[in-house]
Amino acid sequence: MTRRAAAVRLDSLLRTACHVIVERGLANTRTADVAQAAGVSQALVFYHFATKERLLAQAFAYAVEQDLARLDGVIRSSAPPLTKLRRILRLYTPAGRSISWSIWIDGWAESLRTPELEKVSRRLDLRWRQDLASVIADGVADGTFVCADPAGAAWRISAVMDGLAVQLAVHERVISRRQFAEWIRLIAARELGLDPAQLD
Repeated sequence: MTRRAAAVRLDSLLRTACHVIVERGLANTRTADVAQAAGVSQALVFYHFATKERLLAQAFAYAVEQDLARLDGVIRSSAPPLTKLRRILRLYTPAGRSISWSIWIDGWAESLRTPELEKVSRRLDLRWRQDLASVIADGVADGTFVCADPAGAAWRISAVMDGLAVQLAVHERVISRRQFAEWIRLIAARELGLDPAQLD
């Protein structure tokens, strides 16, 4: 197998694993399930991942990296901090039957029992908070935001977003996407000395 073919196969296996995980959950996903869904042998799955735990951790990272790539696009843009903040808040809102949110929620739960997954989850989770904190710090520096503790504000805003996103993703019709967006704007505005309307 050429390196290119192996890389293509690996990408395909990770995409397939993500879909299987959303259907079955991390705890109930077997390497045989992924192999069957991908139309390959279980030996090939083990060739790429060595263990089930590594497969699950890499599939989790693969799904989340898609979100982080979109976040990177926002962070690297030349937009002012307020525009970046608006875009980040929109990115965070679950849409439809969100594969990434299903995997995030399942990943957090399974991280309690799987050290390899916990390391990946923690690293990727912290990236969101660090990037949000950097946007807040930039906004404080240019006078757009008023906030004495950008890192703390990023944690508090993220914590509320995480909690509401779980409710929105898991409990159908408990809250609406509109309520989610309104409440997140309200929390972010309070943290950053803004009028919530500025975050519309």
